[in-house]
Amino acid sequence: MTMIAGIVMLGILVFVHELGHYCVARLAGVKILKFSLGFGPKLISKTWGETEYLVCAIPLGGYVQMLGEGGGEQGEDAELTAAERERSFSDKSVARRLAIVAAGPLMNLMLPFLILPISFMVGVEFPAYVDQPACIGYVVPGSEAANAGFSAGDCLQTLNGESLADWTGANKALINNAGDELKFTVVRQAGFAEVVLSDDNGSLEGLQAIGLLPLQPAVVGSLMPDMPAAAAGLQAGDQILELSGMPISSWYDLKHLIQQSEGKSVDLLVKRAGSELTLPLQPKLHESGAWLIGIGPEQETVRKKFGLFAAFREGAERTIELIDLTLVFVQKLFTGSVSAKNIGGPITVVQVAGQAAQANVSAVLSVLAFISIQLGILNLLPIPILDGGHILFYTFELVFRKPLSIRAREILQQIGLALLLMLMVLAFYNDLARIFWSS
Repeated sequence: MTMIAGIVMLGILVFVHELGHYCVARLAGVKILKFSLGFGPKLISKTWGETEYLVCAIPLGGYVQMLGEGGGEQGEDAELTAAERERSFSDKSVARRLAIVAAGPLMNLMLPFLILPISFMVGVEFPAYVDQPACIGYVVPGSEAANAGFSAGDCLQTLNGESLADWTGANKALINNAGDELKFTVVRQAGFAEVVLSDDNGSLEGLQAIGLLPLQPAVVGSLMPDMPAAAAGLQAGDQILELSGMPISSWYDLKHLIQQSEGKSVDLLVKRAGSELTLPLQPKLHESGAWLIGIGPEQETVRKKFGLFAAFREGAERTIELIDLTLVFVQKLFTGSVSAKNIGGPITVVQVAGQAAQANVSAVLSVLAFISIQLGILNLLPIPILDGGHILFYTFELVFRKPLSIRAREILQQIGLALLLMLMVLAFYNDLARIFWSS
């Protein structure tokens, strides 16, 4: 079901993209031959008026086929009648062709302005710590942060001179500085200190990517059936104080010590309703290779609902922030400041979308907005084959009053196709690596 939900959500974004091309082409008087969701063999086909509407077997994109789209300069309009030529894409002015091509990615960029306000009106849940000062609850052993000298209890004050008011601001600042040397000012019991970290991995996932985690008490929030914790009598709300005599100060300590047990029986000292009790249990080996006892942490969340005007304001601000972060990522990717391992393909998109679909309406709309922005910006890149490449060609024609030569376009399109294929191969490789080889 997760995969199906993800494919449906991806289909919605493809539909919005192609609808942009379709609507502007119709307004410009261009004849639409086909409107397809997906590629490959037809699954569903219906003709209304002069347009064939399709759903095809490979749900990784779509297309709008217009009369004369191949380019009249190559003689492809030669057999059209005068009436048909008037409705040919290639017969339209450069400005109209430019508008038709740009409409797809612009629709993807506009969509979040419409759906994120709905998310804020429905109500957005987020961890309670995100609006709190960025004080470190746990430093992952062996991480970049641990190697740089961070300690649990450090409170982040500045990053490269920028003030950090809370976790949200710290994460945004970290992403904006991805690829740069990171100079943190922190507050400790002994006073102020500076911690310098060379960011080789881009830190695109925020503070967690470098090993800094918020305070997360070892309080049980959920239990999995038929697992050791449930069988031993552990209950939601229990706070785990010790594991076989080792003190537990955070959820992350618990995870680390369970892995160190290597399946041996352990005793949990638990605080429940003001009393302490000891529960023996034996961790179970999961197919992933990790030792589990079958519990989830208690997540303290805050749910906020906004009125109509406030929701549109918050939605617009969030959309602009996501566009900004995506542009930062693209810029740093091309300058080599972040690793190409951060590129995700259709498999990752479907997985993320599908997981959001299992949560709530707000999560679905937020993920749709984020992926829609990425799809829009990707298609605006000036790479031949993509919409951005065609925009580049038509801009050239608009400025120089003549189209780029056929030979030049062919060469650039071949280069663009090669780049796109390499990007797709890399994205699929990263997707598969995350599934089969991630630790």
